[in-house]
This record gives sequence, structure tokens and C-alpha cells, in this order.
Amino acid sequence: MLPTVVARGATNGEQAAYDGVVEAVRQTVIAAQVPGAIVQLDVKAGDRVKAGQVLLRIDARAADQAAVASEAQVQAARASLDVAKADLARQQQLFQKNYISPAALERAQAQFKATEAQVNAQLAQAGAARTQTGFHVVRAPYAGVVSEVPVTLGDMAMPGRSLVTIYDPTALRVTAAVPQTALNGLPTGSAPAAKAELPGLPAAAQWPATVRTQVLPTVDASTHTSQVRLDLSGDLVGVTPGMFARVWIASKSAAAAARISVPASAIVRRSELTSLYVLSSSNQPLLRQVRLGRSEGDKVEVLSGLSDGERVVTEPQLAARIR
Repeated sequence: MLPTVVARGATNGEQAAYDGVVEAVRQTVIAAQVPGAIVQLDVKAGDRVKAGQVLLRIDARAADQAAVASEAQVQAARASLDVAKADLARQQQLFQKNYISPAALERAQAQFKATEAQVNAQLAQAGAARTQTGFHVVRAPYAGVVSEVPVTLGDMAMPGRSLVTIYDPTALRVTAAVPQTALNGLPTGSAPAAKAELPGLPAAAQWPATVRTQVLPTVDASTHTSQVRLDLSGDLVGVTPGMFARVWIASKSAAAAARISVPASAIVRRSELTSLYVLSSSNQPLLRQVRLGRSEGDKVEVLSGLSDGERVVTEPQLAARIR
């Protein structure tokens, strides 16, 4: 006796599907801040990086020499400050003994303050030079995945030119354009009951958990649609920005047609043929081609090729042995 189930149609809660795309909530295009040749490139597209990890290095020899020159100028200014400090001390001693006039003491004090200000200026300039050398080392701003590296070793980096693009795989969302009419009647600031589907993934991973639904407060003037965003939960394996997705929204205007679902184990896939075994009136298994819809858990929707009330064999391997 072949194990079977009776195909029954059920409504889907009056839901409508809208095509969407997976987006990265946090995606960064890292550009150069200084010009120079790329002398080290440590990542490629698809690599996972940690926060602060070195992605590439730009030739910093000129910047290093400028930093050394600034440090030398700081040392020279400090030497001048030492001389001015000693001279001020001598002038103060002479003034106490009435060997010099108050004007001479004031000139020594002014010289000391001017030299001290020059030292502070040189210190600031040296700090700026050291900061400039840091721009030649490009690091990851956060842990993520490298999605694009449009440069190669030896390329010239210029300010504003894209070097590396990374995104955070733990912060993804599904975005879809939903007609204005499908969102009518919602209270201001509220979000519709919605869920995301990723048809390109295995059946068990096609319905990821969502943590937040957001409807943008603007409507596109040309298409009269609003963007609906569903934030996905966690780091999902196999999910990347740009993937095709669907957003299912409960809507009073959606058709409540009965949809037939069968166990996923009943589906037979041979090359480009998708089919299942149906028992005839004489209890003989007949292979029948069907067209499938979306999957949810261990169930798969049958769009055509199967009628309500027919018996479907749940173990097609046993049915194939019957002649």
C-alpha cells in the first residue's frame, strides 16, 4: 500500500506577493584620501574581514619623509625654546639687580612666548604629518564581507576613487516597491503584516525571520509605489545583497484563491521535468507533470497539474517500482 495524502486547497490569508531585492543595511565604499600607488593589496572579493584589518597600503614614502622633516623642525623649535627660557631667566636675574630696564625684560618675555608658540605650531604640524601617513594604510571600518575590489596592485589611488566595497552580512534587508493601493487604510506610521521570501535558497531557508517592517513615508511619483523594507535577522548563510526576493503582504485586495500544497517529499525532479505521482481510480500511480510555486517549511505549493481531492503519493521511489 502506497502512502498518500489527499490534496486540499486552502486560502493563504489573502496575501499578495511583490518582487523585491536583498540589500545591505550597512555597506561602505572605501575610497582613498591621499594619492599614491597601491603597493600592497591583502583582500579579494568574497573575503571576510575583521574591524581594523588592513585591506591595502598606498606608497607612503613621501609622507614618511615629510613626517621626519616635521619632527626635525619640532626638535629645532624646542632647542630655540630652551635658549629663550635660559635667556629669560638671566634677564630676570639682571632685572632684580637693576642692571637692565623693564623694557629689556619685557622683550625677553615676549621672545620666550613667541618661541613657545612656535614649538606648539611645529608640534601640531608634526601631528598632522603623522596623521597623513596613516591615510596610506586602508583598514576595514567594521567586520564584514568584501563585495568588490575594483583596483589591482600597482594602480594609482586618487582621493575619492573607490578602492574596496564591504558590507555587513549580519545587517540585511529585503526591499520591495508596493503599490499605494495595497497600503491604503493603514494607520499613519504603522507597518503592514509582511514576511520575506528568498526563492533562490533551499526550501528550509526560503522564509527567513524578520525583525522589523518599515514603510518609507514617500510615494514614487512615476510608479505610485512605496518602498517596504523588511530587516532580516542574523547572519544568513547564502544570502547576499542583490539577490531576488519577494515580500508577502496581507492585503484586503489580494485574491483569496485556494492554493493546493503537497509535501516536498512527493516532488520528483528529473532533468527539467517537475512531477509527482497521483493515484488513479484503480489505485495505480501515474506520473504527472506539475508547476510549483513557493515553498514553506515541508510544504510546496502546486500551481497547476493537480486538482483538489486527488491522492498524491508521498514516497515516489516506491511508486516508481510499480509497473
